[in-house]
Amino acid sequence: MDSNRSTAETIYVSDAVTTTAKILVVGHFAVGKTTYIGSLSEIAPLRTEEKMTQASAQVDDLKGAPDKVTTTVALDFGRLTLSEELVLYLFGTPGQQRFMQLWEDMARGALGALLLVDPSRLAETFPVIDLVEKYGLEYAIAVNTFDPAAEFDEDEIREALDLLPDTPVVYCDARDPKSSARALIALVQHLLTRAA
Repeated sequence: MDSNRSTAETIYVSDAVTTTAKILVVGHFAVGKTTYIGSLSEIAPLRTEEKMTQASAQVDDLKGAPDKVTTTVALDFGRLTLSEELVLYLFGTPGQQRFMQLWEDMARGALGALLLVDPSRLAETFPVIDLVEKYGLEYAIAVNTFDPAAEFDEDEIREALDLLPDTPVVYCDARDPKSSARALIALVQHLLTRAA
């Protein structure tokens, strides 16, 4: 994928494309949304990353990500061509509460949401689940396993997040394109099942 990102033909969508779809990639602060979109996007993703400053020290809890130095302040955007006629757009939402006013516009027209979670910080996922449900989005849970020491089994994740039985729970490493693709496929299969 990376080798094609700089060619002119991959920058623009083909004239053959007749259908586009929008998926949100959501989750709490520092869970890997930007990394996830970057691992799948066929184009260089649009990122609105800014350096974290002392002003955010009292607002952004870095307990789970002490080395984090930047944060998304508006959105991440990536593109994935699924066939000659179908293109998928991935929109990553910012994770902090102060940016939640962006959600309404980003949720409009989205087919569903892939909700990334860090198993060591599950409590931070509840406000995101609330927003996903508020905007009526179907979703799947993608447990980002970038920290193998914080791994929990599916039943523990389901119970901790109080998920409905049909909500998919998959494990992925947001840095790995194949793993990220499996999580996206799980969401799409869930959306197709719900639409049937």
